[in-house]
Formats: sequence, C-alpha cells, structure tokens
Amino acid sequence: MKIHFITIGQHMPAWVETAYTTYAKRLPKSCELILHELPMPKRSKSTSIAKLKQQEAELILKKLPPNCTMIALDEHGKQWSTQSLANDLSDWLSSGQDIVLIVGGPDGLDQTILNKAHSKRALSALTLPHPLVRVIVAEQVYRAWSILNNHPYHRE
Repeated sequence: MKIHFITIGQHMPAWVETAYTTYAKRLPKSCELILHELPMPKRSKSTSIAKLKQQEAELILKKLPPNCTMIALDEHGKQWSTQSLANDLSDWLSSGQDIVLIVGGPDGLDQTILNKAHSKRALSALTLPHPLVRVIVAEQVYRAWSILNNHPYHRE
C-alpha cells in the first residue's frame, strides 16, 4: 500500500521539505508516503475562484492512481484524532489499496473532488498554512504507524 499525498502548490521553503522528508523517510515501504506537488494555476483579477478550483481539480484527477481510496483534507471534514488516524491506517494497510490524501489550493477543493472523495477529514479546527499541512500530515502518518507498531515514538 502507498499513501499518495497530492497537494496544490510547489516550491516550498527548505524547512518544509526537510521536515516532511524527515517523517516520510521513517515509514517502511509497506506504508510509503509519496508527495505529488501540482502547480497552482495562474491567478489574475479576471479569473474566478470557481474556475481556479476547477483547474486544480482537473490536475488532481489526472494524478490519481487507479483503484485508490480518496480522502479530501477539508476544513469541513470530520476531525481526525491521532488514534482515529491510526485506526484508519490499520484499515488501509489491511486493504492493500492505495490511499490518496488531497489538499487543494488556497481556496479549498472543488466540489468535484469533494463529491468523488470516499471521506472528508479535517486536520484541525484551526486554519493551517499549506506548508505546515505537509509537515503535519507526514508527522501524523508516521505517528499513526508508530502506534500500530508499538514504536516508542508515540507516548500517551
């Protein structure tokens, strides 16, 4: 099983790439976290938010692996706790099916993606900056894996 992490936006600061990679590298191949950075569509005063989100959705849909389970990371989704993510990770590992975690651009995800997603999850009730979301996702996936494997990284 692979976890594909699809994000809109490229060229993150070095600290984001360092932190993300730190956690992603700790995961075994059986739970590989793969980042797919998609370019943000060009913005102008005349381009509507709806059109930008639609363009982002088209990029995301092209990047989806076949037969995957899509999870939209959206502020209106169900809140994840670390333990509920660990439970989900356990189910994902058992299924063997690839998982896709999707983060949209600054205006959120297009309704097309939200409708197609198997579930919608929120990382926090707080508004988080996109660079930090990458680090949080990588760390929390690693933490969930450590819980499932009785690794000392996670302490209750």
